[in-house]
Amino acid sequence: MEESLFDLTGKAAIVTGASRGLGQQMSQALARAGADLVITSRSKDRLADSQREIEAIGRRAVPLELDVRDYDSIQRMADDAWAAYGKIDILVNNAGCNVRKRAVEVTWEEWNLVLNTNLRGPFFVSQAVAKKMIPRGYGRIINIGSVTAVFGYSGLAPYGASRGGVKQLTMSLADDWGSYGITVNCLAPGWFKTAQSAALYENKAWVEYICDRIPLKRPGRPRDLDGAVVFLASEASEYVTGQTLLVDGGISTGATKALPEEFEEGES
Repeated sequence: MEESLFDLTGKAAIVTGASRGLGQQMSQALARAGADLVITSRSKDRLADSQREIEAIGRRAVPLELDVRDYDSIQRMADDAWAAYGKIDILVNNAGCNVRKRAVEVTWEEWNLVLNTNLRGPFFVSQAVAKKMIPRGYGRIINIGSVTAVFGYSGLAPYGASRGGVKQLTMSLADDWGSYGITVNCLAPGWFKTAQSAALYENKAWVEYICDRIPLKRPGRPRDLDGAVVFLASEASEYVTGQTLLVDGGISTGATKALPEEFEEGES
């Protein structure tokens, strides 16, 4: 297979929510594949480490402020990103948030916070960027979803609703913009240890519970997304659009423990 299929040299990519965690890691993966970056956060100061890491790889990194819950902020970011490179080839909609609560305790304000950040935000960021991609007839949009788009989990009602919405939004935008040479896909991580979820991993019983249900028997590491995000950003995925790629260690298979021996020979 030609390595050039995965080469992003000369491409300009936006990664939202790139100050830490998975966004920071995916920005570096795109940079290692050759892309120059626009990295965003609600505070530009938080992007200093990400910018330094990308520049150490030998690529450019332009830090921009972005609040995905603010329409005007989205428009400014898209315009400034275009001004930085004269084009936008790749968009990774990674910015997100979560509120972990029993469903009966979720407030109106908390619901709006999660849905506005995780669903409305990616739509309007995609819209602003697609308006610039359409005249060029090229684009790669990658929406970061979650295994909660296909699985229900207690305590994650707003989050699961938002990620399920992202999955459906991905399919709609893929149909809407495919004729303009823009692919839209959803990259859905499983259980990854990040700053946002670190508290969960302090609970040994919970970690054992989750790992028991993951066929690969461990949570995800940030670098586990590197190949998937580069694939979806590159020419290797030219004929892939509207899809949700689960990078979840297999937890979405629904398996828990090994089958008893009496079933291993195909008995039913």
